[in-house]
Amino acid sequence: MQTRLSVYIRLGAMMFLQYAIWGAWSTVLWPYLTELGFTEWQKSASLAALYLASILAPFTGGQIADRWLPSQYFLALAHLGGAAAMFFMASQRDFGPFIILMAIYSILFAPTLAVTNAVAFEHIRDREKEFGLIRVLGTLGWIVAGWILTATRRADMDWGGRADLLMLTAVLSFIMAVFCLFLPNTPPKREGENPLAFVEAFKLLKDPQFLLFIIIAFVVTTELQFYYGPTGDYLKSQIGIADADVPAVMTIAQICELVGMAVLLPLLLPKIGIRWALAIGVIAWPIRYIVFAIGTPELKALVLGSLGLHGIGYTFFFVVSFIYVDKVAPSNIRNSAQSLVTLATIGLGNFIGTMFLGYIMNRFKNPDGSMQWTNIFLVPCVLTVICAIAYLVLFRDPRAAPDRGAQEPSAA
Repeated sequence: MQTRLSVYIRLGAMMFLQYAIWGAWSTVLWPYLTELGFTEWQKSASLAALYLASILAPFTGGQIADRWLPSQYFLALAHLGGAAAMFFMASQRDFGPFIILMAIYSILFAPTLAVTNAVAFEHIRDREKEFGLIRVLGTLGWIVAGWILTATRRADMDWGGRADLLMLTAVLSFIMAVFCLFLPNTPPKREGENPLAFVEAFKLLKDPQFLLFIIIAFVVTTELQFYYGPTGDYLKSQIGIADADVPAVMTIAQICELVGMAVLLPLLLPKIGIRWALAIGVIAWPIRYIVFAIGTPELKALVLGSLGLHGIGYTFFFVVSFIYVDKVAPSNIRNSAQSLVTLATIGLGNFIGTMFLGYIMNRFKNPDGSMQWTNIFLVPCVLTVICAIAYLVLFRDPRAAPDRGAQEPSAA
């Protein structure tokens, strides 16, 4: 029997490594692909690989962890394979082999996002108060990864050339694979009526409120690619941020996210409820897009400050979404239910959003290669405002699933 403090420390370290891995490459991949000479479509396709893989997550990772394999072993195997894929990807300069390796990596990494959430929820007592405090260490991991990249670039350390982001991801993935073997045991739950857990998870869509949540979450995430994709290029070309400083500057969002999860979310969520929290999260993003649309070098401080709105938006939308799904999903399909949200948001939403981003970037690209940034960032503004209003008008705070209210987490 492990002490509860030991369990919480391991869960926090799990989140730290999980999001350090993602943060090491996701926000700086677009500028790296620009340097490789990839077209706008090829860059969009490279980012979209993860999102396509997320569509498969309920049928792969969620199913395996819910029915067949302890979650900690699944995570170890997935991250070990991801480390190998990233290591070989770092040496690729042509789109063909690069996208194949990116697809392999994405298929392995995508399910781990949902499974790590499910592992954390399984072993904590008060989900609404404690999950944010554990998940905040994931944000810290993202920040640390960005600062490591900036520090090594400023020091001119040659440990992968401009592919340093991929090498760092490979190293972190290997560390995570080993660490997962020491996570609290989270065995599969075999008592479900249907051996295919993802089939049971899809039945949640029969609930009109859950269906509404999924639809709005899908629309919101289609617009987030306007941040994840071109922000690095925007900060360099429009605002004048040095290339070496971009990874660290982008962590402003995660610093605010850290404050949001550690302080604001535990304080406000019990008082305002899930509906208002989701709406606050969504409305933060169009405000940031408006600032980006008017951004100039003279407004650098305002633009950099607006990056913090992404962190607030992420906390109050995505983290609260994880809490919502854990609350309404029966315990025997918890991994698959989280993976269903991964499918709708990180999967379908981000995939379609990435393709839409590629179209908009081409549509507002000048003949000299420069971008019409104002027009680009006004596009996602309208849809995110509509989504925030929809949450307030149509969505209601949920009731817990019948088997979740009295559920006690295991301590091992």
